[in-house]
Amino acid sequence: MLSDQIKSQIRTIHGRIKDSLPNYQPRAGQNQLVAEIAKIVSGSYHRHERIGLIEAGTGTGKSLAYMLGVIPYALAQKKKVVIATATVALQEQLVNKDLPFFQLHSKLLFEFSLVKGRARYACIERLRQQQRHPELFASANTAATDWQGLLDSWANRYWLGDKDSLNITLDEQSWQQIVADPLHCHKADRRHLNCPFHLARAEVEHADVLVVNHALLLADLASGNSVLPKPADCIYVIDEAHHLPDSAREFFAAQAQLSHNSQWLEKGGKTLQQLIQLLPATVMKDLIRLQDSCNELQSLLKPVERCIEEFKPRWFSDKTEYRFSDAALPKLLQQQAEPLAQASQKALQQLEKVQQQLQEHSSEQSLSSKQSLALLQELSYLYQKLEQQQNLWQLYAQPQDKTVQQARWVALHSTSQYVIAHATPLGVAGKLAQLLFDDAFAVVLCSATLTALNSFNYIKYDLGLTQFDGVQTLQVASPFAYAEKGQILLPKMQAEPTEARFTDELARVLPQYLPDNQASLVLFASYWQMQQVAEQLRAKGFSLLVQGEASRQALLQLHSENCQHGRSSILFGTQSFSEGLDLPGKLLTNLVITKLPFAVPTSPLEEALAEAISKKGGNAFVQLTIPATAKKLVQACGRLLRQEQDEGRIVILDRRLVTKTYGSAMLNALPPFRRQIDY
Repeated sequence: MLSDQIKSQIRTIHGRIKDSLPNYQPRAGQNQLVAEIAKIVSGSYHRHERIGLIEAGTGTGKSLAYMLGVIPYALAQKKKVVIATATVALQEQLVNKDLPFFQLHSKLLFEFSLVKGRARYACIERLRQQQRHPELFASANTAATDWQGLLDSWANRYWLGDKDSLNITLDEQSWQQIVADPLHCHKADRRHLNCPFHLARAEVEHADVLVVNHALLLADLASGNSVLPKPADCIYVIDEAHHLPDSAREFFAAQAQLSHNSQWLEKGGKTLQQLIQLLPATVMKDLIRLQDSCNELQSLLKPVERCIEEFKPRWFSDKTEYRFSDAALPKLLQQQAEPLAQASQKALQQLEKVQQQLQEHSSEQSLSSKQSLALLQELSYLYQKLEQQQNLWQLYAQPQDKTVQQARWVALHSTSQYVIAHATPLGVAGKLAQLLFDDAFAVVLCSATLTALNSFNYIKYDLGLTQFDGVQTLQVASPFAYAEKGQILLPKMQAEPTEARFTDELARVLPQYLPDNQASLVLFASYWQMQQVAEQLRAKGFSLLVQGEASRQALLQLHSENCQHGRSSILFGTQSFSEGLDLPGKLLTNLVITKLPFAVPTSPLEEALAEAISKKGGNAFVQLTIPATAKKLVQACGRLLRQEQDEGRIVILDRRLVTKTYGSAMLNALPPFRRQIDY
């Protein structure tokens, strides 16, 4: 329970923060957030299931609220705080601004650290080898790279050794030559002790607050907590939590090539032959076992490749993707799945032993650094390929007869013509419950858009929280005076957005809703429609900033300059401009949404999700499409007011909000702007 001492401490810290913020405005919503979060994590509502789902509108100050509600209690209980975000932008804001501010003014003694995946760090030893032996890695990209300059920057701490603080432009191929992968950059080798990755991991042990992204959190939970403390010792704050189900689907998905596998397997065989000649007899048994496992894998993949060649003309006659309906694989693939999963797993385990032996002999300098580096490079490539096969066949081996739990499809690579197989879980509720919610000390999930149609039921189902009695839900409205500051206008439109004539009507009607000397953002549901309308408006003399015609940053810079000089500025964008785009004050006063953001179920995953709902007697449009669209519409409308003093208007040119039965529910889920409906 929350002791009086902790309550008093939270109030004192809140007071200090109020005093230190210029022009501080008291917010009842933020006070409510702090109190409820503190009650949830302290077990005031449920002793064992300390889980909260919190939707906090724009401007409620939720970052400060969860720091106040969680950190004092966590320090008193000797629990680690893990804050997980979906975007790099929020991570940077927390680490560079919010946490330092809270640390300074709370006067609490705690350390915080940004925890990034291994692939974000360089291996300094690999970097040195690049500089010493450029002939091993020479390519058009890497030959021109100033490796010595990077080494000097690391030595002088101008560069922190990670991808995000690079002071030169480095393409992905060059980065992969120096990345701290587990095969090259091993802590057991003394040369790697001071590599950026291992130094960063050492900080984790001493930090009280750890900031991660959703992918790293999921990877750590799935690996049995190799980086973060075990869940029972953590209070998790999952920010941008509406992204967590999709992040989990992506993490637990797999893909691997089904054709042309002999190329990488034969290349791996040549590397093993080299190792047999170079390494001592004591390693021979492991090398021969690995070679046998690779040969077994190759023999199991051969009939799969023959099967693929037979099916290719049928699968890819008029498209580059083919989905297996009900996740039913061709008979041969289904038969081979379990043996392939086992063979690739065995090969991976044996490869790890061989890699360890190679590391030991290279550190003892029985092999030259040049030799060991080249061999480790080859083993790293082999490991990646084996891991892809193992992940894919493990998913394909899972029976899907009674209930379909996966989307399975194959795709034809546009240039290489390789056939790539995919598997993605339809739901991740069970995984999240098992890995996170069952064992965590406490979990607070928050976002500006967690509900769909004003209900938490959809996100509860997606996250696997329907079985937990202790889940607390809370909606805290934005402090913005929506009715005073903004208006939603629904002009009368003649055409349905599904009709062909809608695009021409848009181009004809839009000029009436693009006022002079104002900042407008026009959101479209498709690139094609955006380009068609832009072409017609430019013919009428409109100056437009259109997504895709320049980088996002360049467009926003031009938009900002127009607004600073009091000129009209019209941004045209699609779905990616409706979330995470911050245009405060005069940078946005007129938002036009041309069409409800219904996602067309064209991806194999979306098709499989809709198919699974229909098979159970449900309605995919009602259960899947409408809630998802309602949430996207709320996010789009959230672009208008970003600060309390902002004001403006939202124009929605989609008559379905009035003519369809679901329209009123979508409208009622929007912030309480004044409404003008011209129907």
